[in-house]
Amino acid sequence: ESISVEQGESGICVSRLDEEKTVRALHGTIRSLLANLVEGVSKGFERHLLIEGVGYRAALQGKELVLSLGFSHPIHYQIPDGIEVKVDGQTAVGVTGIDKQQVGLVAARIRAFSPVEPYKGKGVRYRDEQVRRKVGKAVA
Repeated sequence: ESISVEQGESGICVSRLDEEKTVRALHGTIRSLLANLVEGVSKGFERHLLIEGVGYRAALQGKELVLSLGFSHPIHYQIPDGIEVKVDGQTAVGVTGIDKQQVGLVAARIRAFSPVEPYKGKGVRYRDEQVRRKVGKAVA
């Protein structure tokens, strides 16, 4: 109620009618959401995941991503509508779409199946993620 959104010839204008703290916070949130919608439709969003480990791989079967991540069974992940997943060379997964929140959510869910462990570095990680490695047991 305290925020107005108007579409003009030069773009979309978001203005607030009140100077309360919550209204100022909502003003920035709405502006950011609208900017992400415009960017999503014009350029799209993407997240890249890497799968590391012996025998760890990914494959696409229709609208389903099949992950072999060292468990006794393969993991079948149903890809939601509006999201496109590409697998390059069995170890690189690309998630693309127009909704920034949904692209990040799908990438996070895929990563959550087997997050990177710090000793050998096995698991699913983002392409730009830095993994801090730990030193294993020292043999005396």
